[in-house]
Amino acid sequence: MNEETTAHTLKAFDDDLNRLRALISEMGGMAEHAIREAMRCLVQRDEETAKQIVKDDKKIDALEIETERRAIQLIALRAPMAADLRDVVAALKISGVVERIGDYAKNIAKRVPQMESRNIEPLSLMPEMARIATEMVHDVLNAFVERDAEAAREVFERDKKVDDFYNSIFRTLLTHMIENPQQITEAAHLLFVAKNIERVGDHATNIAEMVYYAATGENMAERLGQ
Repeated sequence: MNEETTAHTLKAFDDDLNRLRALISEMGGMAEHAIREAMRCLVQRDEETAKQIVKDDKKIDALEIETERRAIQLIALRAPMAADLRDVVAALKISGVVERIGDYAKNIAKRVPQMESRNIEPLSLMPEMARIATEMVHDVLNAFVERDAEAAREVFERDKKVDDFYNSIFRTLLTHMIENPQQITEAAHLLFVAKNIERVGDHATNIAEMVYYAATGENMAERLGQ
């Protein structure tokens, strides 16, 4: 293979990989928006928009299928090695994780019609918890696009804030159930929502580990001594 052919092949691979990254960024943007809107719908009892969020989840599913198809095609046609292969495999895995994040937004939206009252104090804490979790998703996907291992590590360490929020909301909701037994059902729905947001944060850290490995070839947990 001469130098001109090699350069052309490398550029074609880079173009294909950039298209993969763009698809994942698009998926991530849709998932972030869905979570923010689902939380707004929950607070404001916006049932119509909540229904649309549930319907729009199919768009994220379709993007995951397209990303998977392109990643497999890229591996088959380009036979990438070493760091290039890590990037493609990371893209393949990350698309599945982002699809699950979209599912959490859909799950939250499905709870909106079941909330009869907004007068549950822990509900006021959840938008901030969701903001932190969605920012983690946004930042870790940017880290993937930029192959920024340090940014991925920072997102990984931020998950403790989401866990702290969840633990606080969990305790507050249990107390609320005891003191307001007539609202046990609604409080249980909010516990479910809080757990979904907590899982979004967990998935952001999972992506951070994939990004870190793709960029460095090292396992983040081992590197950080965890």
